[in-house]
Amino acid sequence: MTEKYQIYKCQVCKNITEVLHEGGGELVCCDKPMNLLEEKVQDPEKGEKHLPVIESNKVKIGSVEHSMEEAHYIEWIEATSRGGYRTKVFLDPGQKPEAEFAFAPVSAREYCNLHGLWKK
Repeated sequence: MTEKYQIYKCQVCKNITEVLHEGGGELVCCDKPMNLLEEKVQDPEKGEKHLPVIESNKVKIGSVEHSMEEAHYIEWIEATSRGGYRTKVFLDPGQKPEAEFAFAPVSAREYCNLHGLWKK
């Protein structure tokens, strides 16, 4: 059973899917079940480079700034408002690992192309 806002990844072609409607069954891509990405909330070995840091209406990634190189970068940052509104900002290598939103987020998630999904 899938749950709303879960993120799944295909280990063959690397497609990423976000669930918008809960449902039964199994998500499949490239004839194989997709893997559910767990939201990590601790980063003890990486010096806190992956956890979102919320500052007013801005979300920065890491208390130590995360690298934004072609081979290792933050692909997107998602923020959620007090009322449950969600929005994502997509990033490219070379950009700062941060995003500003039109509201003060109460929670945030980010996706690192190498280390997966993280949540604050």
